[in-house]
Amino acid sequence: MAVLKTMRAVAVTLGLGMCLLGLGRGGKAAAADWPNWRGPNHNGVSNETGWSTNWPADGPKVLWRASLGTGFATMAVSNGRVYAMGNINDNDILYCFDADTGKEIWKKSYPCPLFDKDHEGGPSATPTVEAGVVYTFSKNGDVVCFRADTGDVLWHRNIVKEQGIKHPTWYFASSPRVIDNLIILNAGTNGIALNKADGKVAWENGKEPASYATAVAFNVGAQKCAAIMTANEMVVVAASTGKIILRHPWKTSYDINASDPIVSGDTMFVCSGYNKGCALLKIQQDDVTEIWRNKNMSNHANSCVLWEGYIYGFNGQVGGGGKLTCLDHKTGQVKWSQAGLGTGSLMVADGKLIVLGESGKLVIAKASPEKFEELASAQILKGKCWTVPVLANGRIYARNAKGDLVCLDVRR
Repeated sequence: MAVLKTMRAVAVTLGLGMCLLGLGRGGKAAAADWPNWRGPNHNGVSNETGWSTNWPADGPKVLWRASLGTGFATMAVSNGRVYAMGNINDNDILYCFDADTGKEIWKKSYPCPLFDKDHEGGPSATPTVEAGVVYTFSKNGDVVCFRADTGDVLWHRNIVKEQGIKHPTWYFASSPRVIDNLIILNAGTNGIALNKADGKVAWENGKEPASYATAVAFNVGAQKCAAIMTANEMVVVAASTGKIILRHPWKTSYDINASDPIVSGDTMFVCSGYNKGCALLKIQQDDVTEIWRNKNMSNHANSCVLWEGYIYGFNGQVGGGGKLTCLDHKTGQVKWSQAGLGTGSLMVADGKLIVLGESGKLVIAKASPEKFEELASAQILKGKCWTVPVLANGRIYARNAKGDLVCLDVRR
């Protein structure tokens, strides 16, 4: 029973939350920041090129390490700084490090219980850096806006205490999603939006427990919208007002919809764990229909990535021998499946998969539907690793649940 409870909790810790943008193909290296969950394009794909997979036998050079405290939030990298989170003694801590040296520039904390229900606990939402500020969202409903340069708190709201929003079973996990002047969160029945300037509520869609994925921005016709995986369905809301435009049933065991939807053109890929499986939806202005549905991909915790017509992600439950899997986006058919990494996480850059296995093994592989082809690998961390690695400006950042953060040099 303890194992089952842990597996239920995993997806929640990461909910841990568009059109696919191509990567540069030129020979010149291009660096890129990673300022928020799923990167600058909000889809798990980096525009960075020219980084190296030609590593020494013991792996890439470690530039620096840090100890964050317990948690599962991934890192945000912007303007030469790394923003990362952990929890120590029932306080969430936001750190700002120098990306070159790992020197701590500032850190700020606020009270938040660890909330270690069936897992280690700690923050799950990734900091969002935008226009000189950093937004964080705690498991307890704290939404905080910091100055990115100094860490000064510009405003602090708690949507549980102030709005009566109910906690989901494993507490809040979605990352703040900025759309125009609003911060949209997967909290409450069908989402809530706060004004960037002061944190005041712009719209709210009910107070019932949410699920755990991050809101995804896209357009329906000419209207800016957000797709939110709620406890029971996928809803599309008007970003500015919260009005529900479209909805599609998507009920997963324990109300765990933790994987972000992937929008490409007029289609949306949705996926969740507990053998629920996945589907490709056709999005129209007044209707949602299923193009295909199967159980070839079942994301327990982390989201898939779409790259050049193929879906890459981990199929299976954490702790239960998941497999890195490639699907044809159009048909949902399996192209290949690779065991040995548990149920880890990944991103894509320069036509390569950057994969962090559940036990801390970093693997670089070709993003190709032909077969799984490893290009480089190294054991970089110990312990439980459910958090997505980040490539930014020639460095790979990775962490474990305990809060050990490592920065690796992969510059060519």
